[in-house]
Amino acid sequence: MTTAAAGLPLMGFAPDWTQAAEFDRSDLTENEDFWERVRSDYILKPDYINLESGYYNIIPQPTLKATQAKMDMVNREGSYYMRTVQWENKDRVADAVGRLVGSSGKNVILTRNTTESLDLVIQGFPWKQGDEALFAVQDYGAMQNMFGLVSKRYGVKLNKVSVPNHPLDDEVIVKLYEDAITPKTKLLMVCHMINITGHILPVRKICDMAHKHGVQVMVDGAHCVAHFEFDLPELNCDYYGSSLHKWLAAPLGTGMLYVKDEHIDNIWPLLAESKREAGDIHKLNHTGTHPVYHDLGIEAAMEYHLMLGGKRKEERLRFLQRYWSDQVREIEKIVLNTPEDRVRSCGIANVGIAGMKPATMAKRLMNEHQIWTVAIDYANVQGCRITPNVFTTTKELDTFVVALKDLAKG
Repeated sequence: MTTAAAGLPLMGFAPDWTQAAEFDRSDLTENEDFWERVRSDYILKPDYINLESGYYNIIPQPTLKATQAKMDMVNREGSYYMRTVQWENKDRVADAVGRLVGSSGKNVILTRNTTESLDLVIQGFPWKQGDEALFAVQDYGAMQNMFGLVSKRYGVKLNKVSVPNHPLDDEVIVKLYEDAITPKTKLLMVCHMINITGHILPVRKICDMAHKHGVQVMVDGAHCVAHFEFDLPELNCDYYGSSLHKWLAAPLGTGMLYVKDEHIDNIWPLLAESKREAGDIHKLNHTGTHPVYHDLGIEAAMEYHLMLGGKRKEERLRFLQRYWSDQVREIEKIVLNTPEDRVRSCGIANVGIAGMKPATMAKRLMNEHQIWTVAIDYANVQGCRITPNVFTTTKELDTFVVALKDLAKG
């Protein structure tokens, strides 16, 4: 993964900024001047503090302007663009996304989001009557719904586990899934990072375990690409889906799907495609006419991400989460639903107030403190998901901490 120090001027990081030289250091995690400069690349609504970047990351202006330029170009060229370079450009971007996570274009296609990516696999899996699937109640609802559909269609039995918010160690999680596997289990879905808590699961260990039982593993990485550093092939999973409009801050409606070589020919496409050679992942990527400039906007988003530096961004997001959560962790009535261990979380965390419904908590945070969050109230998680971004300041988080303490007193 590329770091940013040498590339600051690429996106207008003020070459005339008098203190720019000091930001050529690799460790800028707690340098508020640097992150204030990053914040200036965003146009933010001033009415509230946005602590809900998990649904959709606001696009920084350099990325947005680059995407708008691509839109102008496609509109200017019209069908000429669509009939000439559309597909080679999409392939180039898919290959770049693959390389961002340590893979390549032969295993990666661009999709609209994680739901589309993983539902392609679930609906296209070669199910047989009596097969079983395994996932957690904390998994994203859209994928659970698709499993419900294949259950009705093919007679697949669905088995579920519940992931503890504060496991003692990795082995607790691995055993939880292993104990639920039967001789009929064909596909296991697991979150790389649970979206409602920010809990990072030991995916490699789960994949290795499942493969010993002959079970394929599909990973929901909706919140992981460009959030924290990882090498996708090292996870040893069979399928991986992510949304690029989240932590990569690419245009809305951009995602990716990774499929291991040996499974490409076994997944039925959702939409029929022309005949392809064996092992060609493009058979899964027929969507008809779509906004191709969003695909091109991914390139600008990656440039901005690499300019910041993947590891630098990861450490900043983790710092922001720990900045507020460590201040309230021991306060009476404040409940952290995210593991304290640094390796089990990054920028996302979930916090609740004992005796207060999450919806009430979110409403009061907005109405009384002008803080925007989202309420979570299911699957052993009662609280608000807090997802700061690279534009979030410690001053804003100080306001959030004061708000939490105020709610806890009430």
